[in-house]
Amino acid sequence: MEVGQPVVKVGFVERILGVNQVTAQRALSTLAKRGLLVESSGRSRYRIWRQPELLAVLDEYASTIRRAEQPPRRANVSSLHSESMKITVLEGDITAADVDAIVNAANSSLLGGGGVDGAIHRAAGPALLEECREVRRTKHVRGLPPGEAVATGGGNLKAEWVIHTVGPNRHQGQTDPAILESCFSSSLDLAAEVGARSVAFPAIGGGVYGWSPRDVAEAAHRAIVTGRGEGRWEEIEDVQFVLFHETMTSVFCQVFDHDQW
Repeated sequence: MEVGQPVVKVGFVERILGVNQVTAQRALSTLAKRGLLVESSGRSRYRIWRQPELLAVLDEYASTIRRAEQPPRRANVSSLHSESMKITVLEGDITAADVDAIVNAANSSLLGGGGVDGAIHRAAGPALLEECREVRRTKHVRGLPPGEAVATGGGNLKAEWVIHTVGPNRHQGQTDPAILESCFSSSLDLAAEVGARSVAFPAIGGGVYGWSPRDVAEAAHRAIVTGRGEGRWEEIEDVQFVLFHETMTSVFCQVFDHDQW
């Protein structure tokens, strides 16, 4: 790489194109895969590789980047659609979900982190962090154990509630799928308890915690099928799986036995 090549950061793309942080990061990753950028010092910094000018690249691919902010493709899962619950799988930004409760794939500290956890904390604002600190001070001094859930307010989000659950970390030897299933069932239990009628889930346990897309989708499926069979969560009318990338979305659609469109 030549010295002096311009560096592009996620925040710059957000400001120039008027998109959110998740979309900007996804766009930069896509451009890097196409060979137009090369990752520099971490996920948030890239250097121009083939194009000599940053603005030229952004201008040329502006339509591609903005298209990522269009309404997500949606797949209604008819196999679990009843009078009291509709399940939907879609690819998009969970922080923008218009639901009563958003489930956060948190870490045990409850104080924010990377990925979905960090995105939710940023979108919700400082009020969410303050509530999480209070939960740590009063209820979970040693942190939230994997498979359990706790609720806070939604801060600046559209959702009234954020339900935090901690997935098991396979890299730390936490390989029991029952704990992963518990993340989904415990979150739905708590959503019903606070009066939520619509809930949005991310891919709990995916990503850095080491569970494959199929592991996560099958755990979610088993949890819902089992719970519905037991007559639980009758108050909840709408469950959405709002997933970050196409591969995860496709696998969820396969597991829930419905075509993606």
